[in-house]
Formats: sequence, structure tokens, C-alpha cells
Amino acid sequence: MTEKRANAHPPPSEASKDVALLMVDIVKTFPGVVANDRVTFEVRRGEVHALLGENGAGKTTLMNILYGLYQADSGEIYLYGKRVRIRSPRDAIRHKIGMVHQHFKLVARHTVAENVVLGLSGTPFLAPARAVEGKIRELGELYGLKVDPKAHVWQLSAGEQQRVEIIKALVRGADILILDEPTSVLTPQESEELFKILERMKEEGHSVIFITHKLDEVMAVADRVTVMRRGKVVATLPTAEVDKPTLAKMMVGREVVFRLKKAACARGNEALVVENLWALSDRGLPALKGISFSVCRGEILGIAGVAGNGQKELVEVITGLRRATRGRVVVLGDDVTNKNPRRIADKGVAHIPEERLKMGIVPEMSVAENLILKKHHRPPFCRGFLLNLRAVRRFARHAIEEYEIMTPSPETPAKLLSGGNIQRLILARELSGEPALVVAAHPTYGLDVGATEQIRQILLQQRERGAAILLISEDLEELMTLADRIAVIFEGEIMGEVTPEEASLEEIGLMMAGEKRGVRA
Repeated sequence: MTEKRANAHPPPSEASKDVALLMVDIVKTFPGVVANDRVTFEVRRGEVHALLGENGAGKTTLMNILYGLYQADSGEIYLYGKRVRIRSPRDAIRHKIGMVHQHFKLVARHTVAENVVLGLSGTPFLAPARAVEGKIRELGELYGLKVDPKAHVWQLSAGEQQRVEIIKALVRGADILILDEPTSVLTPQESEELFKILERMKEEGHSVIFITHKLDEVMAVADRVTVMRRGKVVATLPTAEVDKPTLAKMMVGREVVFRLKKAACARGNEALVVENLWALSDRGLPALKGISFSVCRGEILGIAGVAGNGQKELVEVITGLRRATRGRVVVLGDDVTNKNPRRIADKGVAHIPEERLKMGIVPEMSVAENLILKKHHRPPFCRGFLLNLRAVRRFARHAIEEYEIMTPSPETPAKLLSGGNIQRLILARELSGEPALVVAAHPTYGLDVGATEQIRQILLQQRERGAAILLISEDLEELMTLADRIAVIFEGEIMGEVTPEEASLEEIGLMMAGEKRGVRA
């Protein structure tokens, strides 16, 4: 950041005293990629400013620069009219910038006060946590962030843990708060509470940068929105002057269909039956407690719930990745309980895993190799102990075209693809054999609106083809759009079942928080 560039962009004028943050002509490049291309971004005092963009649009890079995790190649940052250099998160905190990450950075075994005091300067050597308990209660009253300072983090709900993260930032004096996908682990009621908190923060003069993929939230909570695409700012507009279709088109450069056409459910025979299923978590604690349900061909059963309530274990037991301690899993009439994953896959079970990089692909392998992972041992991809490379390449080219996987070539390492293209690769591999049962765990999580639309359409096409689909998602809008029935899971038990036509978000939210309902068909 040279002095010459600083002179080219003087600080905000006296007439712009309401500007809290101004990032000017920010450029950041990585090998072969321009992540931020002369980005200018402004946030005013006392506003919630949404930051939107496709995966890879550059918004996370921009916020990492603001929080000191990355250094810009060029450009300036002004805070309240003064040019600053932010070399580290410590610098950002000193400049009263706070960040609440999508995955909370809390120590589960410590109390709320102990988490807040970690790394906080100016606290007494003896009993530092006790010194901040009063401040935590004071902030709780002021902003509606009520949480017991003496409670252990492991005892708190996701919404309460998020409040602790916000309190941590406020105790450190944050005037500008960055929230990264803040509602991804919240129930609808907790999301509403968060929005009320943001309103109070605005009234107190705080500025909030709100990163989200959910356009409904932008319209509900943001005063202005900045849309980024391919490393550049497309536009910054008051939310009162735009609508969802306009924002979506700005993000992806084309029209996006929000209301997908969904044919009437033609329910066939049972493809999956789960009976009184019990299983342990990685910590050896009960994760599934007597779950029972079924999914028929030609229908989508959605499983709703806040993360960590047994969804991961349920998917792994069904697909053979975790042992059940009791109960049965029946696929197409055959008991596959505790069978190995290959045998279950050979029964016609497709698995779209939650963790794409860890479970969905082998990152170092090529796109083509990843596309045949489940079938490499069968013709036409093998001849004895050798791969038929011509057949592999032919299949890969067809899959890349059909599923619109954006890759330089079939030989490109899968790890170099964007999140959306990795998910398309997984779908192409899993759905190529017309499976009878599709187990889809968070299939659009973290994806931009364009990729989300395409993947939802693919799932509906599989349903119309006659596949049974078990859809695990924390996105209630997605479940209400795609599912024919919705079952809610809480602490390893099914709280109830509803249809999208009769369900309300309030009722589903109560079940997600542990209030049991009678099962309704």
C-alpha cells in the first residue's frame, strides 16, 4: 500500500462522518486467481450491511483482509475517516473490529465468563472470569444477549453460544461486527432473536456486516446490500430498492428460479425402513435413541434439526459408515444393518455426504478418478486388475457435460474445484446409476444461489424418476420447498412429523428446540 495510492484516495470528507468503514480499491491475488479486484466497500455507522456473492466471489477474502487474517496486495482501509493498517486480528480488535465466525471458537468445557476473558487484556491475574461477569450481564440487558456467565458452554444451545461470541466481541469494544453465516446453526426462533439483537446494536450505533446466502434474511434485516461477483463489486443498494430475483441475478449473472416446479408425490413401495435405531456418537454417548421412520420411492422425507442432534450418526448408520447398537436398517426389503458401505452402495444407495472434501472426494485425485470411485471395480471401468482409461475418460466427459461441472479438464485435481463444482461432481458420481435411495446430507450447504437452484432441481428430478430421497438439512426453506414430509430430530429422537402444507415454521422451530409433537401423516 503505497503513499501514492493513499493520495489518490483521500479519507472521507467531513460530509461523510456517518461512514464507519471504507475499503478502497482492495486487490488480493492468489496463484492464478484474483480474489479481490479493486474492491471498494463502505459501511455506515448504525447500519446492518449485507455482503452477498457466489462461492468464490471474494467476500470472505475481503472480510479476512478487514480482520487482519490476510494482507491486501494494494488498497486502503479507512475507519471513521482515518487510514489504518490492519496486520493481524489483534490489530483489528484494537481498531474495534470484531468477527463472529460461522463455526464458533469457544472452549466447551469452560464457562461463558472464562471464554469471554480468554485473551482479554486488562483483567486481574486472580479470578479474571469473575471480573467480567458483571459486564456480561450488563451487555445482556442492553442488547438482549441474556446468558448465564457461570454456565458451561457445552450446556448452551447454538443460539446461546452465538450470543457468547457476540458478547466476546462487544467486551473487546467492537464497534464494527462481522457476522459470517450467522443463522446456519439456529432454529427459526433463535434467528428471530438474533435479528432483534442486531436492531438493538444498530440503535446503539454499532455497524454490522452480515454475510449470508439466504436472501430472505437480507431483505428482513439489512439496510443496504453489496453484491460481489468474480472478485468485483456489482452494486451497493438499499434493500428497500431491490427484491430477491434482482439480487439473485446480480449474484450469478442470470435469472434464478425460486419456486421450483414440483410434481405431485407419486408414492411407491418402501425403499428405506428404519426401525428402533440406536447408535453411539464418536464420544461413545447415545446419539440415536430408538428412531423409526420409512421413505417410499418417489418421495422426499426431510429431516429437520439443529446441527449435532444425531443427523450425522443417522446418515452414517444408514450408509454403513457407523455401527448401530440396536435396531434395523432395511433397504428394498433387505436388512443391511451394519453391512459394509460397498454392499449398501451396491444395493442402490447413493450418499451425498455433509463433508464434501473429507468424505465426498479424494482431493488429490483427478475429477475423472473421483467420478468412478464407486464403480472402478466393475466393467466397463476395469479389465481384470487394470483400469479401462478410455471408458473412464468417456464417462467423465459425459458426466462433466450433463452436470455442468466447471473444470479445466477431467484430469484436473478435484481439490482445485469450487464448492459448487465439487458438489456437482459428487452428484454426478452418486446418481449416475439411477439409485433407488438417495441419502443427501446438507446438499446445498454453503453454496451460492445459482448452485443451490441447480442441485435442488436435480433432487426433484430423482424424485420424479422414482428414487426415494432422505434429505437432511438445517435450511427450513429448502425442506419446505422440496420435502413431501418433514420429521424433526432433537437429541437423537424424532419429535414429530408434519407435511409442508400443514406445517408452520414456528411449530417446526419448537420441535427443533425439543418440544415433542404427535406424529401426523
